[in-house]
Order: sequence, then C-alpha cells, then structure tokens
Amino acid sequence: MKIENTQVQMRKGILEYCILHIISRGEVYASDMLEELTSARIMVVEGTLYPLLTRLRKAELVDYHWVESTSGPPRKYYKLTETGREFLVELGDTWQELMASTNHIISNTHQKKL
Repeated sequence: MKIENTQVQMRKGILEYCILHIISRGEVYASDMLEELTSARIMVVEGTLYPLLTRLRKAELVDYHWVESTSGPPRKYYKLTETGREFLVELGDTWQELMASTNHIISNTHQKKL
C-alpha cells in the first residue's frame, strides 16, 4: 500500500469543510479557492474543485453570481447560503469531535510505549 494514496484520501475527507470555510469569509472566485487549497497542500487537482462546487450548489449550501470582467469572460463568485452556514457549524462540531478522538487515541498510544 502506498502512503500517498492514504494521504490523498485524508485530504479529500476534509476538502468540503475547507472549501466551505473559505467561502464563509465572503464571496470568492473559484481560482482563488484553488490557490489557497493548493498553498495549504489540501488539493492540487483543479478537476476536483468544480464538481464539488456544483454538488454544494445543488445541495443549496452555496450560491453564486456572475461578475463581468474587464480582462476576460465573466467570473462566477461563490457565497454561502444560510443553510450552508448552518451546515458549516455542524461540520465544525464534527471536526472538533474527530480531533479530540484522534488525539485521545494517539495520546494513549504514546503512553503505552513509555
């Protein structure tokens, strides 16, 4: 088994949560999301972002509007819906529980080795 495959799966598992957090800060263009995710080493594949954004829109967690651009085609800017904000809060609770559980297990592992 390759470590890279497991690392990719772990990153994919938190991708939706990270995207919703980025969008929660205010309206954002998809390429700006991609840049932040890439710099944080969460995601580097553009083809993953757009289908996820479409799924989030269909679930009514995000919405978008078009903004004309002077240097090219119009740009689609995303924002959270009220349902998306509520969903993000619930994901945050789940994230905190997962971190606490994981840290508990890791802590127990380290204690037993001593």
